[in-house]
Amino acid sequence: MLRILADLGAGMDVVSGGEYRRARAAGVPGEKIVFSGVGKTREEMRLALEGGIRQFNVESEPELRALSEVAASMETTAPITLRVNPDVDARTHEKIATGRREDKFGVPIARAREIYAEAARLPGLSVVGIDMHIGSQLTDLAPFEAAYTKLAELTRVLRADGHRIDRLDLGGGLGIPYAASNEIPPLPGDYGALIKRTLGDLGCEIEIEPGRLIAGNAGILVASVIYLKEGEGRKFLILDAAMNDLVRPAMYNAWHDIVPVREPGAGAPRDVFDVVGPVCETGDTFARGRPLPPLGEGDLVAFRSAGAYGAVMASEYNTRPLVPEVLVKGDHFAVIRPRPTFDEVLARDTIPPWL
Repeated sequence: MLRILADLGAGMDVVSGGEYRRARAAGVPGEKIVFSGVGKTREEMRLALEGGIRQFNVESEPELRALSEVAASMETTAPITLRVNPDVDARTHEKIATGRREDKFGVPIARAREIYAEAARLPGLSVVGIDMHIGSQLTDLAPFEAAYTKLAELTRVLRADGHRIDRLDLGGGLGIPYAASNEIPPLPGDYGALIKRTLGDLGCEIEIEPGRLIAGNAGILVASVIYLKEGEGRKFLILDAAMNDLVRPAMYNAWHDIVPVREPGAGAPRDVFDVVGPVCETGDTFARGRPLPPLGEGDLVAFRSAGAYGAVMASEYNTRPLVPEVLVKGDHFAVIRPRPTFDEVLARDTIPPWL
């Protein structure tokens, strides 16, 4: 997937040394990689400085000093932005809001001038811009406008203080439609117009990380029906997929459309099911009270909009091997990540010598 984007000219925003390595393996040059995240280690800083980096989006004063030490010890210069927290409520799910004062991300915008002044004094650092990201799955442009208005004012203030502000990393977070009945997010063109209106007169390079907007609605998770179970006053559709394969419903109470792979006939009756997986937790529930056409054991269903934060958040909980990933182009398909065998899963464990 990263190779497809790299071939189209996209850069990458990474938040770990592993993601940095993955981006480089996919063919992304270091100068097109931005390193974000609140917990960068010195080893990760060194990795990126050795392999090439567009910029570090620094998120705290301790990180700023650590990066200065690493870069100076390597006799090189690290290009940086500071991620500022604008204290804007993104009006999204609690767990994916990142721009409020109580969130762990960035430095308070009220202290930005002070911290930029320190960055300018430290060896091994070169200020190139400002970073901001307020959350994910935003369905309204108003929080973006509030945040970018603050960002524009900060840009002018920092330039007046003598700092080089050539780039504005706006983060991302524009949502996707998960269901026809849900609120429909703004179109990318509307988002672009907002950026131009609020920040277009500053003459800066604009960096955005669209996130799920790239691939969310391009992917599905296919599962099969194991059993239909009659409960007390409700019916359960038990699938071979579980929360370890698609954690979003359990973690975020997220909605995913669930549709039969074999399309039912026009006017087919519907019944109401709780759609669940086999993991030993009540939280392993994909949907409650979901109207679905007739389904039987072995029938296939598809979870729509599973192309973002599906496979990448999957685990082997309950010793359930990861599902294979299949890439489809027209009438071609390829398995791009095979399902591990049980032998491969078990071989990763080692019995200590005293047992």
